[in-house]
Order: sequence, then structure tokens, then C-alpha cells
Amino acid sequence: MKRIILLGLLSVLGTLALAGEEESAPEIAYFALEPALITNVKGKPRYVKAEVQLMTERPDKLGDIEINAPAIRHTLLMLLTEQDGDTLRTPAGKEALRKNALESVRKTLKELTGKKLVEELYFTAFFVQ
Repeated sequence: MKRIILLGLLSVLGTLALAGEEESAPEIAYFALEPALITNVKGKPRYVKAEVQLMTERPDKLGDIEINAPAIRHTLLMLLTEQDGDTLRTPAGKEALRKNALESVRKTLKELTGKKLVEELYFTAFFVQ
């Protein structure tokens, strides 16, 4: 009888521990900027096409991101047109652009909503020609 009670307690404690881990994990959602961003860049190559996903830990605020998508697209297009095409062909160039793009998007959304809504920005496709 003591073994059954002990096993029952261990089972309950294990379930509670797992539930606590699940509750502490942040919810994550993605917003795809569609269609892809296509614009000219400085130098040669002359064009870039980028598919962008924004990650948020506030899925309930996806509507705020979506309603401001035109402003986000504008911000990113202006940033892309300032880039050098040869630099964007390198992994370091792409990563530097990604970091700058993330900061630009955060700044734009902060100005428009007063909130930090985006945790990360990912290029899910990137083509320079």
C-alpha cells in the first residue's frame, strides 16, 4: 500500500514539474512579410530579393505587427537600397544586414505602437543578382 501511495506521489510530482516547465516556455509566433522584398542595391550585383519572417514572443500582438506591415516594408526597403550588392553576397554581409534590419523594425514598431513586439528577424530566402 505504501508503494502505491509513493508511486502516486511521484507521478503527481513529475506531472507538476513538467507542467511548470511548459508554463515557463515563451509562446512564439511568426509573421511573414509578403510578398518578398525586391529592390535595387548599390553597385553590382544590382538587385536583391529577400523573404522575411518576424518572430514575436507575444502572439496576441500579431495584429499590431500586421497592421503596421506597410511601415515595416518601407523601413526594410529603404535599408536594402542603401546596401552594397557585393557585401550582401557574403555571410558576414547578410548577418550585418539582418541585425540592422531587426533594429530598424524594432524602432519603427516602437514609434508606432510604443511596444517592443519583435524578438528576431529571419531571412528565409535571400537572393542577390
